[in-house]
Amino acid sequence: MPLTAPGHPPAPRTASPAKAAGLKNLQQLIQLRWIAVFGQVLTIEVVHYGMRIAIPVEPMLTVLAGLAVFNVLSLLRWRTGRRVTSAELLVALLVDVAALTAQLYLAGGATNPFVFLYLLQVILGAVLLPGWATWTMVAVTTACFAALALWAQPLALPVDHHRGLASPYMLGMLVSFALNAALLVTFIARIAANLRERDGRLAALRQRAAEEEHIVRMGLLASGAAHELGTPLSTLAVILGDWQHLPHFSSEPELADDVAEMQAQVARCKAIVSGILLSAGEARGESSRATTLGAFLDEVVAHWRRRRPCEGFVFDNQFGDDLAMVADSAIQQMIGNVLDNAVEVSPAAVHLQAARAGDQLVLTVRDRGPGFAPPMLQQLGKPYQSSKGQPGRGLGLFLVVNVARTLGGHVSARNLEDGGAEVRITLPLSAIALLEEDTADEP
Repeated sequence: MPLTAPGHPPAPRTASPAKAAGLKNLQQLIQLRWIAVFGQVLTIEVVHYGMRIAIPVEPMLTVLAGLAVFNVLSLLRWRTGRRVTSAELLVALLVDVAALTAQLYLAGGATNPFVFLYLLQVILGAVLLPGWATWTMVAVTTACFAALALWAQPLALPVDHHRGLASPYMLGMLVSFALNAALLVTFIARIAANLRERDGRLAALRQRAAEEEHIVRMGLLASGAAHELGTPLSTLAVILGDWQHLPHFSSEPELADDVAEMQAQVARCKAIVSGILLSAGEARGESSRATTLGAFLDEVVAHWRRRRPCEGFVFDNQFGDDLAMVADSAIQQMIGNVLDNAVEVSPAAVHLQAARAGDQLVLTVRDRGPGFAPPMLQQLGKPYQSSKGQPGRGLGLFLVVNVARTLGGHVSARNLEDGGAEVRITLPLSAIALLEEDTADEP
């Protein structure tokens, strides 16, 4: 069932779940790196000028300047919006490890209480990276720790651990622990939320793929049934045509009327079969025609009135200025399905309203029936969700929701406070309207 108007691009696709999660994770690393830069600047100032501990300030600030430049480049990379690979995240974390190693080398090596910040890098790698990259992080950080234990510039700290928090070393251990814990809680929670969002999007995509496959199977079934019914209907039409000319039928007015009624019903069945084949097998550009929105809606309403007479049916067109569009049988069937459901539960009162909301067409169907059961509202658009309690029912709204979604629109439903129900179909005009160059091609 092709549903894209000729000359119009399909509705834009949102970013894939994996791409969106990768970009968000890179953004988290950029934010964490800025915190690390400013935190290290503050720590250097406090240790050197506040606690009067001799450290090489200029080389350490140079390392931080390099880390800040790398973070600016990472920010520019993030703004491109391209997919972030696991290799890129690994490189980013390795740069952070290299900067931390350089700082620790200049300030005591493995004896520096902030050496445990390596664990933060390893845990981030375990959350963000595949197995091989995580073990790479473990190997690199272990090697860096061992190298710092062998080669590093000593840090002039007194061995006074017995003084508790009055000892600079114990105070540094406390700050290191608190910093690790706070950063882990904050950023691991954010990264986990990104991953859960990605998994949710993947689950929604899998559900949508299953529903679209279901629609394809239904289309194939309907098309096959229509082909099979075509031959016997044609045979019946020929036989009834021959009967009309037989003396026995022509001399009996009641029999002649019965034959004429049978011919009309067979013709209607053939028209239905032709409509099924048209929707299932022909492209939109081949089977559709240019019209206006007002004319199309009037035609849809007139066709539905002939098929389902309803004295209490009201059509209210509040769209405003008319608009050139493509007449599509799928849209006609979508509106017809909603009206059919409404008239079944409310034969005396069905209201259809067409309105414009910005660049969208809003079709609202209201009835005075018993309304939707709460489970149906929660599962709107799922197959075989029906209040009629009959096997095989409940596909009408399922098809409506999927047709609207294919066009870039959506369907909502609610129960009215004064009784009855409302189904609202919202379609982007760009999916059904004709541009000027489209109408210029018309003969």
